Amino acid sequence: MFFDDYDTPVFRPPSEANSFILRVTRGCAHNKCTYCNMYRGVPFQVLTDEEIARQMALAYSYNRDGVRRVFLADGDALVLSTERLLRILHALKQYFPHLQRVSSYAAPKDILRKSPEDMIKLREAGLKLLYYGMESGDSVTLKAVNKGVDGPRSIEAGRRVVEAGMKLSIMIILGIAGVEGSERHALETAKAISEIQPTMLSALCLMLYRGSELKEQFERGEFHPLSPGGLMHELHRILENVDLPEHCHTIFRSNHVSNYANFAGNLPKDKQRLLVEVQMAAEELDKLKTWDVYNDDRY
Repeated sequence: MFFDDYDTPVFRPPSEANSFILRVTRGCAHNKCTYCNMYRGVPFQVLTDEEIARQMALAYSYNRDGVRRVFLADGDALVLSTERLLRILHALKQYFPHLQRVSSYAAPKDILRKSPEDMIKLREAGLKLLYYGMESGDSVTLKAVNKGVDGPRSIEAGRRVVEAGMKLSIMIILGIAGVEGSERHALETAKAISEIQPTMLSALCLMLYRGSELKEQFERGEFHPLSPGGLMHELHRILENVDLPEHCHTIFRSNHVSNYANFAGNLPKDKQRLLVEVQMAAEELDKLKTWDVYNDDRY
């Protein structure tokens, strides 16, 4: 369900398909990542209390008893003050007595602006799951793509979510460091995952979108992307270096539309099986003669 009729794109994780999408901001406050064009051309805006209340009222009139999950949009709802978020979470509980979970995208700088106490308050008020696009644990790569944090800070952001008792879904991007930075990106990302111990981990493959600086760098010959097989070798390198304790139960998925092969399992339990499957996919994709999807006009 979505009730904001403002003409800007709406993005949400696949797992939020049946959620009430409550827009509390429009666009992305950072909006500087070189690989992303999701909110290019969308002026960042914080919605008023009246605009947010209107969406809640419409959702209530449409399905007053059935709203159990809410996703706070757009790109970084956590940019709002803790006090404002707590008021929104309280209002959601008033409208929807059967509400089970509220979730949101979360940018690392927004997480780090919240104190550990703030994060606990938000979790207790119903914000139970955050989707964190970490992309890489490597400082060099994060600086190159203008993520706004370095490796240690990206790890700190993830740890702050986990320590608050929230569920954490981390996204990483295979190939984001290009050919030259692949090994470093893989090792540092594996290190970050091991330290954070997220609830869920998703591996996406780099796509170069029109309007993004990274695609322009590629077209100028300044960025050298990995082949499909190279992406799988990089994923293998990440997985073999992820070191999670036996009691950990991280759900791993690599089934985004960008992926050349799909994988699913739990870490560390299924690590060896996943390594075999990824290696097999890498060997098959290495046989491809043509793979220059980066010049496709769809992207």
